[in-house]
Amino acid sequence: MTSAFGKSDRRAFLSDLGLGFTGLSLGAMLADDGIVRAAETSAERPSAHATPPQQLHHQPRAKSTIWVFLSGGYSHVETFDPKAALNKYAGMTFDKTPFENPVNSPLHKKRFRSVAAEEINVRDVYPTIYPMQVGWKKHGENGIEVTDWWPHLAQHVDNLCFVRNMWTTDNDHAAENQIHTGRHRLDETQPCIGAWAQYGLGTLNENLPKYVVLGGPTRSDTRQSIDSYYLGPQYSGVPLALDPKNPLPFGQRQASQTFEEQRQEYELINRLNELTAVEYPEDQELRARIRAYELAFRMQSAVPEAIDFTKETEETSKLYGLNNDATKIAGQRLLAARRLVERGVRFVQVFPSGYGTWDSHQKLKDNHTRLCATIDLPIAGLIQDLKQRGLLDDVLVVFCTEFGRTPGLELRGGGKDGRDHHPNGFTIWMAGAGLKQGYVHGATDELGYHALGEGHYVTDLHATVLHLMGLDNRKLEIPGRKRLDIDHGTPIFDIFA
Repeated sequence: MTSAFGKSDRRAFLSDLGLGFTGLSLGAMLADDGIVRAAETSAERPSAHATPPQQLHHQPRAKSTIWVFLSGGYSHVETFDPKAALNKYAGMTFDKTPFENPVNSPLHKKRFRSVAAEEINVRDVYPTIYPMQVGWKKHGENGIEVTDWWPHLAQHVDNLCFVRNMWTTDNDHAAENQIHTGRHRLDETQPCIGAWAQYGLGTLNENLPKYVVLGGPTRSDTRQSIDSYYLGPQYSGVPLALDPKNPLPFGQRQASQTFEEQRQEYELINRLNELTAVEYPEDQELRARIRAYELAFRMQSAVPEAIDFTKETEETSKLYGLNNDATKIAGQRLLAARRLVERGVRFVQVFPSGYGTWDSHQKLKDNHTRLCATIDLPIAGLIQDLKQRGLLDDVLVVFCTEFGRTPGLELRGGGKDGRDHHPNGFTIWMAGAGLKQGYVHGATDELGYHALGEGHYVTDLHATVLHLMGLDNRKLEIPGRKRLDIDHGTPIFDIFA
């Protein structure tokens, strides 16, 4: 091979030799050099990709994060922010109540960015109040209100920290990407929260990736939710299948190949790659490939063990609902998340259900009754399991969705029993390392329409998670990639213990 051998030709040659898995997953499976990656020398630094920080910015409270995302937008008022006024004024229009008409508030335009032309857009302005579709009670020492669709989680409310004044700007399901990246779909894409966490943190287990995705991305157009973009492919999430026999289909050893044969194959690949690396010392993609092969080989035994539930007790299986068809899928993914953080994975992103599942434009009562039953027991089981194992002291749990649902009745398509998308105010909750317990931060107005005060844009949630993990989001700057102030967000310090 000579210098006349072009880069694209060389890569094609390597590809023809089978010197690289393709796709998102391999790019993320890169080696780590310690608890936090050391900065590379100028000769090694890639021009197009970012260099990680040399050390944590402050003492972390959380070692790992489990980020649970429910796609489609659960109704905040029928889950964790119930509103008595919706029943009292049901059937009335907003302007007939004693409250300020929320559509006339300047917050409406501030937290509402339509992709469709404003004159034809009808989202978020349904004025007829739709009553609560479920009852609610006060739970825990502080009397936190949770609806009756969450009987198991309500028992653990004293471990939870609710943020009731979240807001976002995308009024359609691109908000699924927005809550993970912080950017509206009309703006430049940013790396997702999991990628930033992986970028800033080192490994706790050299045999497993730092950032794992279970059950997602939910569709091809939501890959942004686990992608790393200009940070480089090594920081993207690694999707795993919950099949101990084949969790890494892109790296599975062929049935006809022995372990020793595969080891020798990897050794040959590495020797060829190293020879090429001598001639092209600044080729970071090649160096990434070398490290990825090393990790991929180690992962073949570590990953199946991590997601093998056969050694879990029957009590644990029941705790997560593995013995019930309705709760089995969510339970498996959440149990796998616990096992992964237990083994040192830094960030586990869990999609308990498919794309748009919680999108209840019609038949909200039927849909939410069924859907809450699929996740209530497993998520309560995760909190209990982490707590009894002592993991809740250094594991952070985030439970979120892309937006809430309108206080008004959706009328499109002859609607009579559902709510539309609602970015102006919604609720998420968190639990674990460094957080107050049994606490409610922020509020929406009496009708559940606007997040009161400044509220918290989705990147405030990002900043909070990263701060708890020892990272200052504003110091994660990339040369040539100036982020907006809103991209950084501000940690929600009020919820810190």
